[in-house]
Amino acid sequence: MRAVTQRYKTAAGQPRIRHNDYGVLKPPAPGTWSPTLSVSVVIAAYGHQDKLDLTLAALAAQSYPRHLLEVVVVDDGTLPALRLPEIVPDNTLLITTEPGSRGRSNARNAGLAHASGDVVHWLDADMVTFHDEVEAHMRWHHLADYLVVMGYVRFVDHTPGTPTPEQVRDAVASAATETLFDEAASEPHAWIVDLAERTNGLRTERDLAYRVHVTNAASVNARLLREAGPLDTGLVLGEDSELGYRLAQRGAAFVLAPEARSRHLGTSMMMRDGEQVRRYNQAFVPDQIPVMRWLRTHPRRQWQVPYVEIVVDVTGASYEDARATVDGFLASTLNDLAITLVAPWSQAREDRRDPLRSAMLDLVLLRGLYRAEPRVRLAEQAPETAAPTPYRMLCPAGWVPGPETLRKLVEQASDQGYGLVSVALDETDEVIAARLEHTGAFARARLVRAPDEPLESAVDDVAGTRWMDGATLGFLPAGEAEPPKRGKAEDPALKREVARLRAENARLTEQLAAATTETGQGQAKPENGAAPTRALGPSTTRPRGPRALLRRLR
Repeated sequence: MRAVTQRYKTAAGQPRIRHNDYGVLKPPAPGTWSPTLSVSVVIAAYGHQDKLDLTLAALAAQSYPRHLLEVVVVDDGTLPALRLPEIVPDNTLLITTEPGSRGRSNARNAGLAHASGDVVHWLDADMVTFHDEVEAHMRWHHLADYLVVMGYVRFVDHTPGTPTPEQVRDAVASAATETLFDEAASEPHAWIVDLAERTNGLRTERDLAYRVHVTNAASVNARLLREAGPLDTGLVLGEDSELGYRLAQRGAAFVLAPEARSRHLGTSMMMRDGEQVRRYNQAFVPDQIPVMRWLRTHPRRQWQVPYVEIVVDVTGASYEDARATVDGFLASTLNDLAITLVAPWSQAREDRRDPLRSAMLDLVLLRGLYRAEPRVRLAEQAPETAAPTPYRMLCPAGWVPGPETLRKLVEQASDQGYGLVSVALDETDEVIAARLEHTGAFARARLVRAPDEPLESAVDDVAGTRWMDGATLGFLPAGEAEPPKRGKAEDPALKREVARLRAENARLTEQLAAATTETGQGQAKPENGAAPTRALGPSTTRPRGPRALLRRLR
């Protein structure tokens, strides 16, 4: 298998990064190679002309070839308007957002619309880059076309007027950027440093690697960025993390590049108001990032982007079989899902006079049954990808999961990082199977596979695959499965009280048994022939109360 994989790797022309282990890439040392890719540095700015002047002065002194570097500055409605200073890179453009479309996401999207480079390098308007910062980003992008690269930022104190743009240009050009600031007092992105230490520079991270896409110093392959879509203008904060997540679902690998150095003039919003920023983001961001499982704690509510999409092709299936499958998934303990039913729905027409003779009656019945269920959607065909949903389950109609089936399956895939988990349901002349696909792994596989390579082979190479037994997971044929039953809503307080009473009952039962044993073995019969005194007489408290209450609770 490894030999075959190596042949495909050579044919595809793209290195294969497994999960996020980008250690297979070997970037050249700065100054020892000849770049060919162009880069657009996109800067969204609002106010602080003095800081923008320093940012542009540093970019004017970059080691990256001038003819491959363009800068797009977006003024997000500053009054008076921002201007381009004297010291700027050769190819620099200044544009302004429209009054009705302001905000960081809108501004960066406006810059993206004007960017022509092979790579888009996001940069804040208060950053001073080192002389080879752009080159340090770009040497990674020349190795693979599905990368997101995050540079190393330290935050420094800044006094307006010092340093001057001329001093910045000269220091950056001579590779002496450190002399401009008090480096001893500078601070890093502490959480990124901690993440790097825990994950070997992000190489052992999987689904959560997207978090390093911070738009103050990140770069992204432009094709990949446009496929994932621009920044979400509905988010005021957390928009860079949300875009990073969508990039992951398009197959991106995330690289930490400590050699791509820059200095941020002043502290970040997170440093100043971290708790408030987290509080704000927790109300908006989890709705669109399903892998933030620690914030999706409610057992029943629905989210804008589900964790799993279930796809069931119901073409030709009976109403009863299709309903059994759909109802089984709707009853899953993993409630964070959406179901897509694939069939020629446009041909299923209800006869208003003789409904029992409707064309494709079974589809008419299914459409009627789930017309008010928000988690069920109808489609003529399944889309190529489930993005931005991270998992897609394809299940044939007529097979019914148990309540815990989907949860067990997804936990297995998530814990082990599998790109594909196939589930054997039945075997006659052919194997009938369901399958759970990881969206990002399949996207990566499509990017790197050779023309003659099966997609599953590439998935196995970049994330791994596994077969599991359907019966063990709880799948049953529709004819053998019990339909979901309506039960009383579980009251957490009542559940805790039941557990407490059961424990108390067990403790009192042990006391009773011990007392009975002691009475039978340790007391002699009285000399007058009377029966021995009972250890627990009629007036003694016995564990009848808890047992009686337990019977009522059951």
